[in-house]
Amino acid sequence: MDFSEKLRLLPHSPGVYRYYDNEGRIIYVGKAKDLHKRVAQYFVPKERLTRKTALMVAKIADIQYSVVDSEADALLLENNLIKQFKPRYNILLKDSKTYPWICVTLQEAFPRVFLTRRYEKSGAQYFGPYSSVMHARALLELFTTLYPLRSCRLRITSESILRKKDRPCLDFHIGRCRGCCVGAISQEEYNGYISEIITLLKSGPRQLTSWYRKKMEEASEDMRFEQAGEYLSKIQLLESHYSKSIISREAEDDCDVFSLVFDDADAYGNFLRVRGGSIVQSLNLGFRMPIEETREEVLDMFISEIASKFGSLSPLVIVPFSPSEAFEGITFRIPQKGDKLSLLELSAKNARQMHVEAINQKQHSNPDEYRQRVMAQLRDALGMKELPRHIECFDNSNIQGTNPVASCVVFRDGVPSKKDYRHFNIKTVIGANDYASMKEVVNRRYSRMLQEAPDDLPQLIVIDGGKGQLGFAYQALSELHLTDKLVVIGLAKKLEEVIRVGDPYPLFIDRNSSALKVLQQIRDEAHRFGITHHRLRRSKSAIQSVLRTIPGVGEKAEQKLLLRFSSVARISQATLEQLCEVVPLKTAKAIQEALTSNSK
Repeated sequence: MDFSEKLRLLPHSPGVYRYYDNEGRIIYVGKAKDLHKRVAQYFVPKERLTRKTALMVAKIADIQYSVVDSEADALLLENNLIKQFKPRYNILLKDSKTYPWICVTLQEAFPRVFLTRRYEKSGAQYFGPYSSVMHARALLELFTTLYPLRSCRLRITSESILRKKDRPCLDFHIGRCRGCCVGAISQEEYNGYISEIITLLKSGPRQLTSWYRKKMEEASEDMRFEQAGEYLSKIQLLESHYSKSIISREAEDDCDVFSLVFDDADAYGNFLRVRGGSIVQSLNLGFRMPIEETREEVLDMFISEIASKFGSLSPLVIVPFSPSEAFEGITFRIPQKGDKLSLLELSAKNARQMHVEAINQKQHSNPDEYRQRVMAQLRDALGMKELPRHIECFDNSNIQGTNPVASCVVFRDGVPSKKDYRHFNIKTVIGANDYASMKEVVNRRYSRMLQEAPDDLPQLIVIDGGKGQLGFAYQALSELHLTDKLVVIGLAKKLEEVIRVGDPYPLFIDRNSSALKVLQQIRDEAHRFGITHHRLRRSKSAIQSVLRTIPGVGEKAEQKLLLRFSSVARISQATLEQLCEVVPLKTAKAIQEALTSNSK
């Protein structure tokens, strides 16, 4: 469809644009400093667009826009429209969780404080949301310890108190409530407790602790020691709680912290609110990006989403990189050292943890889709043309050149295929020569595969080792004319670096990526499988070296003895009569004599 006339009429003003499909549904909402320039960027030759963006543009049937006064208004309107219409190609929140809030019912004469997952505009004040319900409950427990709050749902009014409509409950008798329902505490005094709780929820403990300390000193000077002791107990409770559960910081400034972790079309963000040197709120959010969005645009949406949930942000906001939009009254800082950097690292750690949990959840909910995604990551990281659905890994095992063996393990679609595992006893190499051993094993494996199953060649071969082992493995593949049909890499264990043939520089894959984890898993499996076989050969050769040196003991006699007595130690403890049950008398005497002298 030709939009040239509509594009020509777009104003050079800040605003929000909306794309519609043939059925009149909004498929994308965007904000712009300059509507004319921004919208025109989508209607360029397809070669200049990313694949996903080109698919979206092909579905646009109509364009509508709204002009606003400022960039901040554009961001707010965009955020509201995305929430309302949930367009297919916009960055969408992935979290379906309902986070807990702490609700203070200020519309009541004697407000209640409780935990809820329903946010209702009913005159109550809400604090949160809290990503950890344990944190929210710990705060409620602190409030009930500090203040005698009511826990009932009674509708308490001055009239109900005068009529003595209600009777005090058990909380009143054990001192956990002052008896609001019977007028045992004034509304003014009770609301003083509520004001202190709101101060704690908004600003952290520093302001309230300072006020308690001042009151404690005044009470002490006036000889009101019992009251001073109460204030001291409250100070100690606050310091104890906030040092354990909310992570105290030395930073004096109030600030908000944002961090993001990206994974293909997904992003995971963490928000921290720091007040009075303590983290008073924390929230994780996930984002889905159907088309290629810049990381700055994702950060813009994250900030606007938090602003809509928590209200106005702190004048100082710590970020890993600058957002694309300017937010009025906010200074963005990218810290390089000190407490601010520590806060940013803590936030990033929470975002990475959310990323790990999301991966684990996908792995269990839809394992086929997850494995497909991991294979795609591995293909892109190694620059392969096709998905590495069939991977084989080789590892050598020997101790000072004795009993050299090698193992080959096979993964299909990211899962071990144990029926295809193979052991190799080294035949042509003498001594501890890992390089030559690797060449022998690779040659034997694929020369046989070319004869028996030429269509089942792997897409990727992993060599456990450095440049030497990789070079000899590549030589073997070259002799078999297979280097153009598959990819071979080395995986060095020390730094987990990927070594490629002909590349002087190693490739470092992100340590948190699923692609590297698959390579590590197959390497570790090859090592385990090889070591197990090597131990069995060592044990067998140790037994043979003792029994086979005895005159009259051959392979069959050895098998009979081990079948009867299980081990050489038990053979050495057997009597002559017991040995004669298995072998002739002459051989039995030779065995006793040899094993007795050997033990001495």
